[in-house]
Amino acid sequence: MNETIREAQELATGLAKEIGHLTNIDMVLCPPYTALFAVREAIHGTNIKLGAQDVFWEPVNGEFTGEISPAMLVDAGCQYVIIGHSERRGTKYEPTTPAYRLFQEKNESVNLKVKSALNSGLVPIVCVGETLEERNQGITEKVVADHVLNGLLGLTPEELKKTVIAYEPVWAIGKGKTPATPQQAAEVHQFIRALLNTQFGAEVAASIRIQYGGSLNEKNVADLLPIPDIDGGLVGGASLKVDAFSFLVKKAAEIKNYC
Repeated sequence: MNETIREAQELATGLAKEIGHLTNIDMVLCPPYTALFAVREAIHGTNIKLGAQDVFWEPVNGEFTGEISPAMLVDAGCQYVIIGHSERRGTKYEPTTPAYRLFQEKNESVNLKVKSALNSGLVPIVCVGETLEERNQGITEKVVADHVLNGLLGLTPEELKKTVIAYEPVWAIGKGKTPATPQQAAEVHQFIRALLNTQFGAEVAASIRIQYGGSLNEKNVADLLPIPDIDGGLVGGASLKVDAFSFLVKKAAEIKNYC
């Protein structure tokens, strides 16, 4: 929940000038719903694509006040949509709990949204990942497998190949948090790839992009992106600054061009 329409437009315009010409990397901006049109106009004619931060599963119209359908996102120019972000998951709400506990999104709704997005021609970026409590309990793989398998439940091989997975270690996200080490990130990404291979076959597993989404920044990008099973980044705070995000994109283009 960042940026007014004017602020988002200025940010997108700056990014269009800095990285809009790059062709050897896929770039997607996912602003709030209110800024989708302004950002679409700012990146028009560049290689930057538009995405949304969430979507409802009903495909077109209906009595769902406050929700946004896949058809609305397509009409707004979106090609991608984030689904199941860590800040939208959780199990309970208390006034003192972090934002990721507020919305209580479950695998079932994530799965409905993924299917609806794919049916509408959108590429879903499906977020998975464990909290600090879950990591300390030693159930990281159990939680991640639950998110992956139930979030992608019932998809065909062709649908799976169009899907992106973003690993978000919730404990590593936000101001003052310590990002995952390259070893920690590598272990979970490798686990996800192996899980996909076991469940859906080698061809599907190799086709699905797995991004790292745990406070990717200028300091750790050179250590994380060369890791074989990390195919890119889902960027949070660093995406709100033209210089920072442009640096990450250019570095990613450089690294992945040689990996």
